[in-house]
Amino acid sequence: MSLAPRAVLVHRTTEYEELVARHGTHGQAAYFLRSRGQDIKEVAERHHRTLRSMAEVTAAIPLTWRQTRVERADLDRFLFAPEDVVVVVGQDGLVANVAKYLTGQPVLGVDTDPGRNPGVLVRHRPGDMAGLLPAVLARDTGVDELTMVEAVADDTQRLVALNEIYLGAPGHQTVRYRLGLDDDRGAVEAQASSGVLVGTGTGASGWLRSVWQERGATLSLPRPTDDRLLWFVREAWPSPVTGTSLVSGELAAGSGLRLTVESERLVAFGDGMEGDAVQLTWGQTVRVGVCGEHLRLVG
Repeated sequence: MSLAPRAVLVHRTTEYEELVARHGTHGQAAYFLRSRGQDIKEVAERHHRTLRSMAEVTAAIPLTWRQTRVERADLDRFLFAPEDVVVVVGQDGLVANVAKYLTGQPVLGVDTDPGRNPGVLVRHRPGDMAGLLPAVLARDTGVDELTMVEAVADDTQRLVALNEIYLGAPGHQTVRYRLGLDDDRGAVEAQASSGVLVGTGTGASGWLRSVWQERGATLSLPRPTDDRLLWFVREAWPSPVTGTSLVSGELAAGSGLRLTVESERLVAFGDGMEGDAVQLTWGQTVRVGVCGEHLRLVG
């Protein structure tokens, strides 16, 4: 017998919960914010909107389905199953946080705070779930196949991200490395910079766009479903032994950017999840390119 589908509700601790956990009580948290000219009322209201959204989504799950919840901090320890339907309740960034742990499961993003979130990835409201969940199982909904980026090290460590992958020193200090492209006949450039950013079309609404805009880049930003990436070297430093000629470009499917470490330590992390990073050291090489897997986001 096949297993009943399982709804996995992904959420994160709210700002209000973090404040109360840090200060002990609502009153102490309110006093702390008040002493800094802020009011806890808005933070508490957002918290209660999130709780209402979670309750409404939970109530919409069909009775024949299984269900469970996972908090953002526990994603790297949670085992997703093939029959899961993933429901992300929160901000756009939470969809990106969960993407790297999936292998083709459909994802529904539920916006708990319309108007505050851009809604690029959390496209639905809690009230939509009663109709959407059965439709997803029956494959009666449109699904966008969003391009992802991957980094693979020479020791088989692998990292996947939906928005972007950052390669650099912990703390974003200057790091030394050699940079080259797959199709550049082995040519490489020694560089010293605050890191390299490689992003997707989904990431083009976030950090990647900021760098692209600040540079005044002539490269066109990819769309979320385009199988191409943009990459930028951040603050490359010219010196007698380091260059600045290879600082941006585009990667099509099948092509890659190669980085060989010439510092004591370099990390690669995706979508801001620094706690789940690939660790690299002297002489190691990592290749970054378009991932063969996609995030299946329900439109």
